[in-house]
Amino acid sequence: MVQLNGSYKLEKSDNFDAFLKELGVNFVTRNLAKSASPTVEVIVDGDSYTIKTSSTLKNSEIKFKLGEEFEEDRADGKKVQTSVTKEGDNKLVQVQKGDKPVTIVREFSEEGLTVTATVNGVTSVRFYKRQ
Repeated sequence: MVQLNGSYKLEKSDNFDAFLKELGVNFVTRNLAKSASPTVEVIVDGDSYTIKTSSTLKNSEIKFKLGEEFEEDRADGKKVQTSVTKEGDNKLVQVQKGDKPVTIVREFSEEGLTVTATVNGVTSVRFYKRQ
């Protein structure tokens, strides 16, 4: 079984600008986001999950229990209702409901974390190396 707990550093990013643009993030913020090299920390404590994302641009944190809806501030600044489910031992699927529904799949491996985010058919894939 793959360990979800840990710290992950962004190593590779594909199509992130197009994803942010489709989400409605402005040009300046998109360029800042592209140049940031975030670290993601995942903490699993029983049935509670915390995902902290830290970068020079912005820090964010979500806390949740699987299957329970919660309010989240999305990257475009909008408040959305979010829920996260687990598929198998190594995959978290996050769905953000709002004017533009977003699906974020976090797949964990021994090497790291692959985050696949999709909005309106535009998909970004980012790989974070396990620290």
